[in-house]
Amino acid sequence: MQRNLHGKSGRFGGSIAPAARAALTSLVAPVLGALGALGALGALGCGGAAAHGKVAAVRPACALEQQFLDGRCQDVAGRPHLDAGRAALSKFEVEVASTELSAATAAGPLDYASHVTLWEQRGIAAAYLDDEPAALQAFAKLLMLDPGHLLSYTLSPRATFVFEKARQAAQRQPLPEVQVTWRRDARVGEPLPIDLEVVEDPGQALRRASLQLRQRGEEGWRAVDVSLRAPGGFERVVLPPVGGARSTALELYLRVFDQDNNEVLRWASPQTPRELPLRYEPPPPWHRKWWVRALAGGALIAGTGAIVYAVTREPPSTVGGDVEVK
Repeated sequence: MQRNLHGKSGRFGGSIAPAARAALTSLVAPVLGALGALGALGALGCGGAAAHGKVAAVRPACALEQQFLDGRCQDVAGRPHLDAGRAALSKFEVEVASTELSAATAAGPLDYASHVTLWEQRGIAAAYLDDEPAALQAFAKLLMLDPGHLLSYTLSPRATFVFEKARQAAQRQPLPEVQVTWRRDARVGEPLPIDLEVVEDPGQALRRASLQLRQRGEEGWRAVDVSLRAPGGFERVVLPPVGGARSTALELYLRVFDQDNNEVLRWASPQTPRELPLRYEPPPPWHRKWWVRALAGGALIAGTGAIVYAVTREPPSTVGGDVEVK
């Protein structure tokens, strides 16, 4: 005799493996999803840092009367000839002065102050020699370098009259201009992208720049060398992060050079630098960091999956089957 019964013993058919597999899947899938989200967030953070670009190399800055050439700071080569020309011109030895000033031009690159002095002295010497075209050309270069320049009132009218002509002509000409910009929300501990744009370059003389920087309170300056683009284009330089545990500022000024490495423009100065404010934001407590929350969420999902798995894995109190009684 054969009966269909439900009992706790006997020969029965069926399996709980499919249920176990389903529960195991419900356990593992959320954990893998949480780990995947954690990796994606980490990659996103790394990608945000890399988006700034490669951090520029920083070197010790040269003194203002020096140039960084051939990998080192060097004194300007034309300075002795320039000093000799000025001395001769003050004695009205105009021929001697002209020779020395021409030698200073050919000797090599000059710093900004020396470059301004060179074209002032060359203009005066040419005016004293009654060479007005050469004087006008020299004064035009002078006013391109230093638009607000004025000659001493003690000079001869032979020089001041020609200078006034050059000054009036220069007022109708655009002036060289480089614009330096940065983010307003710059923070301590983050790379600092700086954009340099040549706005005007009437003499096509702006070829490269040296961005001088230091943290507020520091004594020495550091420098980053940058190639400049034609007007309308900009060059981005990424400065290394500034460390610390409080808000601070980065002081900046810019030296610009022509194709002959003469310094032809200066944006701000060591005495009056521009300031880039840097805000400090304390790091969040460890339990509020994004990766802790991601792991906690993954653990919660995993715990729920474990409970579901345990409930599913528990065998039922009754099983179906056929019992054969003889």
